[in-house]
Amino acid sequence: MNSLVTRGGLLDEFFKDFAPGFYVRPLHGDGLPTPQQIKVDVKENDGGYTVHAEIPGVPKEDIHVSLDGNVVSLRAEVRQHDQQTEGDKVLRSERYYGAVARSFQLPAEIDAQEAKAKYDHGVLTLTLPKKRGAGGQRLAIE
Repeated sequence: MNSLVTRGGLLDEFFKDFAPGFYVRPLHGDGLPTPQQIKVDVKENDGGYTVHAEIPGVPKEDIHVSLDGNVVSLRAEVRQHDQQTEGDKVLRSERYYGAVARSFQLPAEIDAQEAKAKYDHGVLTLTLPKKRGAGGQRLAIE
C-alpha cells in the first residue's frame, strides 16, 4: 500500500497541520502504536534498589508487581471507559487500551518481605531492599 494513504503517513501529517477538521476518519485505537514498554529508572545503594516506573493513567488496582529472587515484573491493565452520550460518535481515539508489561533482572536478590510500592501521579516507586545473607558463620574444627 502506498505510504501516502497509510495511517501515520505523509498525508496524515499534511492534513493534521493544514486542515485538522477536514481529514478525519473514525478510529478507535486500531493500528495505532502501542506503548513499547513501561519506562523505568533503577538506582542502587548499599541497602537495595529504588525503581521509578512511569505508568500514567492507570488506577493502582490495575498495576501488578511481582518479585522472584532478583527478577522484578511489572504489569498494568489500561482499561477503556467510553462515556458516549446519544448522538456522539468517536472520530479519532489514539489512546492505548490493553495490557503492558515489563520484567527486568537486578544484580542481587530482593527481600520480598521488606519491599514496598507506592503509586503517585502516574509514577510507581518501588523500594527493594537487598536480601541479606544469614551472615558468615564460623565452623568448629574437629
